[in-house]
Amino acid sequence: MKKIWLLIAAVTILSCKNEKEADFTIISGEITNNRGSEITFKKPNNTEFNETIKVGRDGKFIDTLFIESGNYTFQYGRNRAEIFVTPGNNVVINFNSDDFDNSLIFSGKGSEISNYLFAKQKKEKELLGENNEIYKLEEAAYTLKLKEIKTTLEKLVSGSKGISDDFEAKEKRNINYTYLIRLNNYQIFHSYYAQLPDFKTSEGFLKELNAVTYDNEEDFLFSPDYRTLVTTHYRIKAAELARAEHIDNDIAFIKVVGALQKPTMINDLIYERVKYAFTYSEDLEPLYKQFMAASTNEAHKKEITESYNQFKTVAKGQPSPKFKDYENYAGGKTSLDDLKGNYVFVNVWATWSNPNPREMNFIKELETTYKGKNIKFVSISVDREVDHDKWKQMVLKNKFAGIQLFSDKDMESSFIKEFLIKTTPRYILIDPSGKIVNANAPRPSSSRLTRLFSELNI
Repeated sequence: MKKIWLLIAAVTILSCKNEKEADFTIISGEITNNRGSEITFKKPNNTEFNETIKVGRDGKFIDTLFIESGNYTFQYGRNRAEIFVTPGNNVVINFNSDDFDNSLIFSGKGSEISNYLFAKQKKEKELLGENNEIYKLEEAAYTLKLKEIKTTLEKLVSGSKGISDDFEAKEKRNINYTYLIRLNNYQIFHSYYAQLPDFKTSEGFLKELNAVTYDNEEDFLFSPDYRTLVTTHYRIKAAELARAEHIDNDIAFIKVVGALQKPTMINDLIYERVKYAFTYSEDLEPLYKQFMAASTNEAHKKEITESYNQFKTVAKGQPSPKFKDYENYAGGKTSLDDLKGNYVFVNVWATWSNPNPREMNFIKELETTYKGKNIKFVSISVDREVDHDKWKQMVLKNKFAGIQLFSDKDMESSFIKEFLIKTTPRYILIDPSGKIVNANAPRPSSSRLTRLFSELNI
């Protein structure tokens, strides 16, 4: 994000360049009844992307965005809408914060697609109805409703002025992918919302998915729903390969995707997979090497290398980071060194993260099952200091088992940060000598955990 003082230069440059030469978009506008300080821009399928524009007290804003062409989501408070930007555009956004849905208007050069996207958002919301009632419909009625939504949206994009033929063609394919995603979701959602746990769709219900090809790079870059279909397809293929060749699922995914003749798809798919896989993988090195051999995106390779160097510090066999003098619910202070000579199963949780009572109850069962064995069960709360009493009350009310500790600096505790913990719950297993067995251990209810205990002769 560039400073406001660059705008004068930016506007001057824009007036001197033709559309193809411009490498930025100017975003401006005014918010009636402004109550916020900024507008945030995010990009679908990119959790790292985050750009903000400051809003003045008078509700006015203007700034330049040096971002690539495509769809983005802009958010103001709880209100959000899609916006399409292309370098060289000058998009104006005006709305009343008290009536966002009925007052939002895009204007200026390149605003036509954004207006279409907002009209689509409202129409889709209207047709889908409230409270997921659509998923309670019987199969035939549900399919009919989805086709109605698809046809209505296709007519909407065809009737929108100022939209290129290229965008219209891609958007119609995108609408179809959304339709297919919703078909694919029906069984699980109908089962849940209609309270029919054994529900199965009829034979041939998903036959339209057979027509999908999974190597369309243009649609992969344009349509989030096509990207979802592609990712799911290759996950299934990877699982089949992993079973057939007895290899790791993540490595199988890289192998399957690597066979594509589409470099951008390969790079994006394996990057997203490995970035997440590092948070739970028990064998980082082969996964890292497989990724580096398959990727041709230097930015991705640099980021994954940095992540690898971080995560290997908490890989199996490495000395565990330590916690020291954490408050013990039972009284006194407890450090990891106090538990040396025992395996230590650590459960990192917080009252604010709605800990799964089922998992906490399984810790009670494990505590009973392994009583007298060389293993200690430790739960570390990463609550803030202001929630200290809430932690004590929850432990008391639920009679949580094992050693209950309160971290020294919530999520900023060195133990938490060194284990690269971003979310809770998280489970860790440490051996009697203080070395890591698994920095992302199976959950308490998992049979994988008890198998692991057996393999370690606990």
